[in-house]
Amino acid sequence: MPRLIEAPTRIPVPQGKILDEYIGRVNSGDSHTSIAHMRSPAGWSEPGQRPDFEEFTLVLSGEMIVEHEAGATHVKAGQAIVAKPGEWVRYSTPQGAEYVAICLPAFSIDTVHRDS
Repeated sequence: MPRLIEAPTRIPVPQGKILDEYIGRVNSGDSHTSIAHMRSPAGWSEPGQRPDFEEFTLVLSGEMIVEHEAGATHVKAGQAIVAKPGEWVRYSTPQGAEYVAICLPAFSIDTVHRDS
């Protein structure tokens, strides 16, 4: 029988970013996939990372900049970007953005490997 996810779990994130996990290790106990709805304010950024998971990001509104070893890609509303496992990336939203992130396997602080 299909399992209804009635509501997300809000996960605290620095710098005013709102992260609502619908599917993943925290909200649904799933380790094979995570799906989160995020809203990040203007000026938000996070450290670079080289995760063990594949990450699909769909920008719903605003714009996200994804820095990578070959430069930077601007991802606008209605666009998506895919980061493969082991690729170095750094996400930021200079003007703010709303987006959905899907990670395979599910996001884990132990496998994101953020820069120090």
